[in-house]
Amino acid sequence: MQVMKWSVIALAVAAGTTQMAVASQQSESNGFVDDSKLNILTRSLYMNRDFRGDAGQSYREAWGLGFIGTYESGFTQGTVGVGVDAIGLLGVKLDSGRGRAGNGLFPRDSEGRPQDDYSEAGAAIKFRVSNSVLKVGDQFVALPVFSTDDSRLLPETAEGGLITSSEIENLELNVGYFTGLNAQAETNHDSVGLDSLALIGGTYGISDNLSTSLYYSDVEDAFQKYYGNLNYAVPLAESQSLAFDFNIYQSEYEQEFTNTGSEEDNTIWSLSGAYSFDAHTVTLAYQQSHGGFDGLGYYYGVDGGGTVWLANSVQYSDFNGEDEKSWQVRYDLNMASYGVPGLSFMTRYLTGYDISTPTGEGEEREWDVEAKYVVQEGPAKDLSLRLRHAKYWSDSDYEPINGNDLTDVRLIVQYPLSIM
Repeated sequence: MQVMKWSVIALAVAAGTTQMAVASQQSESNGFVDDSKLNILTRSLYMNRDFRGDAGQSYREAWGLGFIGTYESGFTQGTVGVGVDAIGLLGVKLDSGRGRAGNGLFPRDSEGRPQDDYSEAGAAIKFRVSNSVLKVGDQFVALPVFSTDDSRLLPETAEGGLITSSEIENLELNVGYFTGLNAQAETNHDSVGLDSLALIGGTYGISDNLSTSLYYSDVEDAFQKYYGNLNYAVPLAESQSLAFDFNIYQSEYEQEFTNTGSEEDNTIWSLSGAYSFDAHTVTLAYQQSHGGFDGLGYYYGVDGGGTVWLANSVQYSDFNGEDEKSWQVRYDLNMASYGVPGLSFMTRYLTGYDISTPTGEGEEREWDVEAKYVVQEGPAKDLSLRLRHAKYWSDSDYEPINGNDLTDVRLIVQYPLSIM
């Protein structure tokens, strides 16, 4: 499989050699200061989870205010451009307590109480030659084999180096090496336990409607991971389209990681089809996992809490159990067509079955409902309000692995501010 995937990348590179990027980003640089950007994202997040039937802590609730500041300098002029990026994060507890903590919003002290506030800062130096950038230091990463999570008050941050090259038109290549990953509710250098991670891969736009991605990563003393994607959009009649998205991961777990006395493998793939017409989108997705250990199929987390680019990874569950099969049906509504731009609704239902567990075949289900509104104009332009609601069920065989039945409610208010 590895040889096949890298052969495809070689073909993509060969196909693009006649389409070299015309303009060099570095030659168009306006300088370190003139191209600088400073943004602050203010986020208020209220989250509660009600674990139905849990004899322990059945209710968890927290409300916090987060500030995510990002500074990106421009590049100095010349053949090799140099710049600096910086990250500043601050989380403030508005409400929670020892008896209600546990949703991953705040660090907790030795007695289990959530801290009143927490903060983190980091910086990275970057170099650019032509259309290739090397960035070394603290950064956010969004790649299918290493993706920092941003599902709580503050995002994860990674420490390492990443090369992003776009020298060939429609082709982006990435090479990276990371030695640290900090969790969303932690402030120390490496709270996740990542020793090192190396990655390589890229995305190639074959045409305006067809693109493909191939990636590989190696997490020290844990696993090797291969990823492939194919995305195809089909324009139909006016205000109608059809889009297909295929994702696949192949993971090879090392013996030290599984604690089972043997090496284990997992292959998980998903295929989704979305039909859009006017203000409506209907999506149908199927996902299947093969192999794993102790009921767990596809594993991620030490390589980033967002490293699960699969159709059936939703609000609570990822439907990634050992040998699990799952279906999803989803409906989206954009109210702009009805005179309310910025307002949208979504609902989806998922069911997973045939999960191999130590006690038998498990099952799980999830139903999500979401509403979102983004202010379109005026002083509060781009202010967004988002309400997310999920109900999750699992049977007695899968419950010890993926948790109790629960209701998950989140209210997220965000306001992005551009300082410069």
